[in-house]
Amino acid sequence: MNYYVGIDLGGTNTKIGLVDEAGNIIFTTIVKTDSMEGFEKTVERLSKILLEQVKGSNINFEADVKGVGIGVPGPVVNERIVKFWANFPWSKEADLAGEFEKHLNKQVKVDNDVNVITLGEMWKGAAQGYKNVLGLAIGTGIGGGIIVDGKLVSGKNGGGGEVGHIKVEKNGKLCGCGQDGCWEAYASATGLIREAQSRLAVNKTNKLYERVKGREIEAKDIFDVAKEGDEFALKLVDYEAEYIALGMGNLLNVLDPEIIVVGGGVALAGDILFNAINEKLKQYSLPSCLENLKIVQAQLGNDAGILGAAYLGMMK
Repeated sequence: MNYYVGIDLGGTNTKIGLVDEAGNIIFTTIVKTDSMEGFEKTVERLSKILLEQVKGSNINFEADVKGVGIGVPGPVVNERIVKFWANFPWSKEADLAGEFEKHLNKQVKVDNDVNVITLGEMWKGAAQGYKNVLGLAIGTGIGGGIIVDGKLVSGKNGGGGEVGHIKVEKNGKLCGCGQDGCWEAYASATGLIREAQSRLAVNKTNKLYERVKGREIEAKDIFDVAKEGDEFALKLVDYEAEYIALGMGNLLNVLDPEIIVVGGGVALAGDILFNAINEKLKQYSLPSCLENLKIVQAQLGNDAGILGAAYLGMMK
């Protein structure tokens, strides 16, 4: 049996796992990333943890582990070089693959974390059996993964799939990237909460205000109260569905995927959001792009990054 390592490198925590060629997870472990200790030291420590875990699983790393894949928050060039880091104090243009290869003596492949998650969903999750997949992670921001004919579209500078920064309003709301009018400034959980706060400032006669009085609002609060029939919250869900459909329709007209897999916290809203998105997409997408299109929730949860990274390591 051949085995593949999957690493999901996060700003706070890193998940490390070993997967066999059939997609069965042998082990997973979560450790603190501690990126402040520096690029080389962090990679060395994570490599040691990986080797110890594999040894503890009675698998011969040298003989039986055939590849290593890593998902990172940031754009990646040629499955090796991280152009810049989100939430890491590390230098730009870092050869992450090369640094891990020094310690592991195996081929290492690196890609953006949402790209990797989308690969995982194609291999073992909600998009099994499909080769043209759009993955969306709608949470604090909006990330994307684009798979065409079974291959990731990463682009010349690793920016392929940065769908959260398509523009949905001219001179619109300020986005965390520094530009105005980005999709994620409206349709992310952050954007939805920002809109809710604005409306709550002038309307306090609703269930949502009662629910969150004295604490910070979360996107889940909006969806929960909407499911109870609160008109104020239902209008916020309509706002969210409108902007998700607008951005998604633009992407459909460019990519024409077979399936869209939606993950992240906003996807947990379920039918109350997905039904509205499906209805509103008719305004924004060419009819041919909606034929036989499936829009589904991501299935793999916390294992998506590890499975996707392992599959990246397996790909020729």
